[in-house]
Amino acid sequence: MKIAIRYFSKTGHMVKMAEIVSDVTSVKAETIDVPVTEEVDILFLGSAVYMAGIDSKMKEFIASLDSKVNNVVCFSSAAVLSGSYSQVKGLLKKQNIPVDEREFHCRGQFKALHKGRPNQQDLDKLRTFVKGIISN
Repeated sequence: MKIAIRYFSKTGHMVKMAEIVSDVTSVKAETIDVPVTEEVDILFLGSAVYMAGIDSKMKEFIASLDSKVNNVVCFSSAAVLSGSYSQVKGLLKKQNIPVDEREFHCRGQFKALHKGRPNQQDLDKLRTFVKGIISN
């Protein structure tokens, strides 16, 4: 199974989360600045919600994807919203790229809100989530 990992992070939360996905899959996590150039079975895509939306750079990355991506698995964090899944899924649907119904989301710290998140417990849950995805 060919796996790729891409993420976008302003705060460092997605870096931590992408490193967990990388550790479980033994695949290098790359920022969205690195295009997906070969066919992949699963693209783990890490995004966060900033001001109620995903960043424009993530939108541009998604628009650049094509049929080389057979399935996208989303992982995300946000302080207020319950994830970026619906926004990411909507954009990927326009690209005719399938999105796995399973998503991992945890709270992210914003100023004093959700201090220390994602924490070790969140990262452990992400590890279990990724193991479940790749074992199917």
